[in-house]
Formats: sequence, C-alpha cells, structure tokens
Amino acid sequence: MLKPEVDSLVPHVPFDRRTFIKAALGSGFAAAVLPVSAQTIHTDSDGLEAGEVAVTSGGIIVPAYRAQPKGKTHLPVIIVVHEIFGVHEHIADVCRRFAKAGYLAIAPNLYTREGDASIYPTIQQLNEQLVSKVPDAQVLADLDATVAWAGEHGGDLRRVGVNGFCWGGRITWLYAEHNPNVRAGVAWYGRVAGDHTAMTPANPIDRVADLHAPVLGLYGRQDTSIPQDTLEQMKQAIAEGPREGRGSQFVVYDDAGHAFFADYRPSYKKADAEDGWRRALAWFKQHGVA
Repeated sequence: MLKPEVDSLVPHVPFDRRTFIKAALGSGFAAAVLPVSAQTIHTDSDGLEAGEVAVTSGGIIVPAYRAQPKGKTHLPVIIVVHEIFGVHEHIADVCRRFAKAGYLAIAPNLYTREGDASIYPTIQQLNEQLVSKVPDAQVLADLDATVAWAGEHGGDLRRVGVNGFCWGGRITWLYAEHNPNVRAGVAWYGRVAGDHTAMTPANPIDRVADLHAPVLGLYGRQDTSIPQDTLEQMKQAIAEGPREGRGSQFVVYDDAGHAFFADYRPSYKKADAEDGWRRALAWFKQHGVA
C-alpha cells in the first residue's frame, strides 16, 4: 500500500495549537500542518478581487477561494486544485499569485461534502477519515462546475488551465484527461499510479488515452511517496498516447522531496519552487492559456 499523500511534518517554530482558529475559506492553516514556517510567503490582494465565492455543483454549494484582477473581464482561467489539506492560506496565496499574473484563479473546496480538512490533528487521520472518502467522479464534477462559474464571472473559457499540488496534482492529471476544454495543466508532485478503490477507480496512467492537453509534471527525486519508475511508465504511456498529450513534460528536481513548493513547511526548496513557478507560468503561456 502506498504511503499517505504527504510526508510527516517536523515542527520547527513554536506554536500553541490552542490559538488556532478556523476562519473563512483560504485563511489560516490546517491543524495537521502546524506549526507553519517563518518563511511562509504572503501575497497581498492589492488590485485584486479576492475572497470566498459560492459554486453550485450537484445541487449543493461548494465554497471556493477566487482571486482575479479588479475590474477586468475575459480573463484566462486557472483552476487551482488544493493539496490534501484543503483550501487553506497557502492555496489562497497561490490563487493571488496567479491573479497578479493576470489570471482568474479559483480553488474550490473539493471536500465540502465529506468534512473539514482543517480540524484533523494528523495527516494519517485526515487521510483515513476524510480524503479516502472523496470520490474522483464527484471531484471532477465539482471542477466542471467551477469552470462554469469562472465563465460567468469574468473568465474566458477558451483559455482554461489547471494547476494542482500533491492530492491535487493527481487530480490535475485526471482533469486534463476528463475535460477537453482544458488547454494545459501543471501537476506538482501528483501521483500517476496507485491503488484502485471505489473512490479512486482509475489513476492518471490508466487514462492516458483520454489526455486532452499537455501537462507539465514537477517532481522531486527524493520524494519517497512517488516512485520514479511510475513517472517513467507515465512518460512511456504518454509517448504512445494521443497527440494532444504528447507535449507533456516532466521536470524532476534532484534534491527536492515531496511538497517542495509548500513555503509554509520544512519541505520547501526555495530555488526549485521558484524555478517550478517560472516554468508553470511559461507553460500556460506557451499553450495558449495566458
């Protein structure tokens, strides 16, 4: 059985858990990742419309964090797929970073029906009690609804990209296989292979024949949760798959482990994270999202 989606955390700054209060979506951090690092990046919302919005999917309200340049329309769209920890402050910050680059960026809470990812004190409990109960089909439908919402609120649905981290990296691959309107994806340390369950009946490698858009995969060679041979198998499957996906690329950072982009965690690798971000922006521009 594969390991949980993320490696164990090592506390590295003092923090009293009793001071943790869950507020609006995209503010604060999940209990399982506390304490956060002193190096955590905060992007301001100057010049942006940013905050929680409501997406209707399957007859329920799915909260989402949205950021976009103020007063502008016909914006390229980036769907930001959260990590295992849900839509916390880091994911909201990523949305603001994309918005500063000219995008309408939106991150839906894909655990809305199953519970609150912020309350679980350990990653194992979060994975076992919540994440393992989230069906892929439901997630993909919620992302479809999120894209539709973006199109009704200033987004140009001819220019849609998807960007995801960890749990959301796997979903990024699946969504590029699911939605033919996605022009490009960036998957940060997302699994391409793994167990098959009732909730996760297929993995990205199983559905390469459906890959509608090129995906940039960003990985760390020291990531023990994602075997390098699965990436090699994915590359081979893509090379033999449909033309639309053959432009996909993989970048593997030799010294990076899992969650190397997560600046709020000790796993953060500044140089690799910054290089990956530059590559992501260039990728979306190259493939017509920007």
